[in-house]
Amino acid sequence: MKKKSGIAYFFRTPIRRWSWLFLGPVIAAFIIGFVWPFIQGIYLSFCEFRLTSDAQFNGVKNYLEAFTDKSFMHAFGYTALFAIVSLLLINILAFAVAYALTQGIKGSNLFRTVFFMPNLIGGIVLGYIWSMIFDGILSKFGTSILQNSTWGFWGLIILMCWQQIGYMMIIYIAGLQAVPEDMIEAAKIDGATKWQTLWKVTIPNVMPSITICTFLSLTNGFKLFDQNLALTAGQPFIIQPDGSTIKTTEMLALNIYNTFYGNSSISHGTAQAKAVLFFILVAALGLLQLAYTRKREVQQ
Repeated sequence: MKKKSGIAYFFRTPIRRWSWLFLGPVIAAFIIGFVWPFIQGIYLSFCEFRLTSDAQFNGVKNYLEAFTDKSFMHAFGYTALFAIVSLLLINILAFAVAYALTQGIKGSNLFRTVFFMPNLIGGIVLGYIWSMIFDGILSKFGTSILQNSTWGFWGLIILMCWQQIGYMMIIYIAGLQAVPEDMIEAAKIDGATKWQTLWKVTIPNVMPSITICTFLSLTNGFKLFDQNLALTAGQPFIIQPDGSTIKTTEMLALNIYNTFYGNSSISHGTAQAKAVLFFILVAALGLLQLAYTRKREVQQ
């Protein structure tokens, strides 16, 4: 029998032998920190509880309450509109900036740094900064971002774009730099204009970056919480005939938070049911978007 030798074989056996020593803690942390809380959260969404130790199963009552909650349905529509508008604006502007900065202009590295810096600031801090900026501007017109839901919506859009465009720009720059030069040169030789080259050559080759940026901006739009809390906190609100209130700029994550930490502790189960529905929504939209955009990626 021929004895196996070589460096690859020498290192392969010990790695296989000791791999679980390194993977074990990671897997254990993942199960303890994510899998188990996730499973417990699904169970609690079918329970009425103040503390997890006194949870009592009540079937689908929490889900029925979630679907009949007008504030939750309003937050769903508001968040969907916000996610669509922010997705379009962030990706169009980020791609435009990235395209401009890859055309050999002077100071492009400085511009990349400047555009990326807002992404390093926390969402709560950004919310309070922009709240002061908007109030300083709108006070001259006798209004406030907390008094007008339209201003609140566009305030959140501006904040989100200001924070996210620089991050998406970096991803688009990486994609633009990976476009084969010979394809660009071939398009020029064939007499294609810059606009035709952009649509027929550049964008199809940047589809992997578009897939990533679209996924991130879509999920970030739906999951927005801290900026929403700091900038508007859901205000202004309207009072319904039944005495309930609807916060007109409240997004899904903030609605779940307000439900859980509301005046009634028995609403914990309803908040948990909303959280499960929220997860299913974001996961489904993310997977559908990935499947749709990946089909349009060009294999180089």
